[in-house]
Amino acid sequence: MNLADIQSALRERNFDGWLFYDHHHRDPIAYRVLGLRDDLFVTRRWFYLIPAQGEPQKLSHRIEPAHLDPLPGSKQLYSGWQELQEKLRVILGPYKTIAMQYSPNNFVPYIGLVDAGTVELVRSFGKTVVTSGDLVGRFEAAWTEEQIASHFFARDAIDKITAAAFQEIGRRVRNGGTNEYEIQKWILEAFAREGLGIAEAPNVSVNANSSDPHYEVRADRAARIKEGDFVLLDIWGKKNAPGSVYYDITWTGVVGTPSAEQLKVFDIVKGARDVGIKTVQQAVSAGRKLAGWEVDNAVREFITRAGYGDKFVHRTGHSIGTDVHGNGANMDGLETKDEREVQPNTCFSIEPGIYMPSFGVRSEVNVLVRNGSAEVTGKIQQELVRI
Repeated sequence: MNLADIQSALRERNFDGWLFYDHHHRDPIAYRVLGLRDDLFVTRRWFYLIPAQGEPQKLSHRIEPAHLDPLPGSKQLYSGWQELQEKLRVILGPYKTIAMQYSPNNFVPYIGLVDAGTVELVRSFGKTVVTSGDLVGRFEAAWTEEQIASHFFARDAIDKITAAAFQEIGRRVRNGGTNEYEIQKWILEAFAREGLGIAEAPNVSVNANSSDPHYEVRADRAARIKEGDFVLLDIWGKKNAPGSVYYDITWTGVVGTPSAEQLKVFDIVKGARDVGIKTVQQAVSAGRKLAGWEVDNAVREFITRAGYGDKFVHRTGHSIGTDVHGNGANMDGLETKDEREVQPNTCFSIEPGIYMPSFGVRSEVNVLVRNGSAEVTGKIQQELVRI
């Protein structure tokens, strides 16, 4: 935790303080931002206030008094609920506007981690509770140089594995056949060889299954892959090392010759993806603040004008971090209106999709924002893969 940077960010936003709170590990963001161990045995509530200026304040239960000891600041202890509320009221006394992991109307569930009762308690002290969303983007979702390097490590391996997976599908189809589960297993074996780790297995989906954006491959229902089939590979992974971040892409192809409809839909998705990339790059290079919903709106408008708006059923993209779905700004104006700012050293996907009854096309790239520039970090699919 860099206390000076956090306090500077609070002053920039005219926030009086950032109040962290947890009970039974409900808020993993707090542990990441503060640098606390995520294996602490937490059975009682703790609070940690970082004021815009001055010394941080800790409030812990007497049977778990040392949880916040690694952090700077003075410490108070409580036992009963009345003592907790009174001491928290005193700690917050000089401050008016308090940031918490709170999202108005739960627009951003990734941030809305503090329970309603605790927000009510803080408000009962006459405080204004505001969202910490942009603070989280800066201090939890922003990558270090080492993390950026780990992303490029994963990129190099996954781009190679993805291309090889399409080749393997073609080889197996023409030599006895294969199915979704067998190709998923082949990808996982390649991950192990390349030093990559995942929390969940990648997605291999065929024909109508590719129209389910979160289709899950299972051995007992895996579809066969045959000549003429449409194939979608959604592949994500990260380096097997602490603190590494994900690389997450989606490519599509056809075993043989694609149909005119498949070519048309792919070209629309590709064009929408490129509109999203351009929207980010133009705003960042111009130094203009950009919110996630703006990117989604531009991409969605392109697909809607092409006549497929009702077939694009999810947000344009998600934040990427140590979890494949991170806690920075999402490119989302559909499922939520994500008003969080796209910040330097954060990464996110741009992945529009059109989902027809018999096949679904999605094209996913990762965009890394730096100070003054934004780059697609991996290969960009320009045409359907002929498998």
